[in-house]
Amino acid sequence: YTLDNDLLTTEQRQFYEDNGYLLIKNLVSDEDIERFRKEFTRICKREVKPPGVMIMKDESLRSQFGQSEKVVNKVQDFQEDEELFRYCTLPEVLKYVECFTGPNIMAMHTMLINKLPDSDKQTFLHPMHQDLHYFPFRPASRIVCAWTAMERAHQDNGCLVVQPGTHKTTLKPHGYPELEGKTNKLFHGLLNEDEKIPKVHLVMEKGDTVFFHPLLIHGSGINRTSGFRKSISCHFASSECHYIDVKNTTQEHLEKELQEMVWKKYNATSVDL
Repeated sequence: YTLDNDLLTTEQRQFYEDNGYLLIKNLVSDEDIERFRKEFTRICKREVKPPGVMIMKDESLRSQFGQSEKVVNKVQDFQEDEELFRYCTLPEVLKYVECFTGPNIMAMHTMLINKLPDSDKQTFLHPMHQDLHYFPFRPASRIVCAWTAMERAHQDNGCLVVQPGTHKTTLKPHGYPELEGKTNKLFHGLLNEDEKIPKVHLVMEKGDTVFFHPLLIHGSGINRTSGFRKSISCHFASSECHYIDVKNTTQEHLEKELQEMVWKKYNATSVDL
């Protein structure tokens, strides 16, 4: 799962091989994180409108808070926003990414998550899932996510939860979980979760960055605090990866859902994953 490199220690490489993730403390500077935070606020207020960016909101809060960060729970596909996309080009991040993908790196999927306070409805709980479910390219071992905490992430504000070692399993069927409250669009989860596999809560300080494999089963809890838990992430892949056809696979229904969304948003008639 890792490539020969002169950055990771033998222990770090072995930890990723065994567990499917690796946490690097204090990797991204406070200064960079503040810049990302400011840009996120500008996007929420519609002061900047980067093309292609997908802004996910809790519509039920809009009447109360209007256009503000108190409504936006995620900014996705920010590759055309120069300021946020800087995250994907940070040398301190890329030198680690290269240990998993090799030197020819593509940024494939970008997100800034703003986990809103959410104690009763569990709207922003992201059920346990594997990221590969969303990606129509392979091989999985040449894909890695870099996920950076923009403030302290802990159990109360919905930190990441991982099941170590599950990156060695196959891609499992995903769908919408049967939760009491409504679930967010495309927040798919495992249909049959194995509760016996131990879970680890990744408590992270501001600037800490975790790198993880796209088959690692992970999720995040609800934010029981009054603050917003922000993180910024990018999935990187080797440019030698190849696209696959998802027909007749567990990813087929995701393709249909995405096609419907794109048809609606762009009035496009022909789209494939």
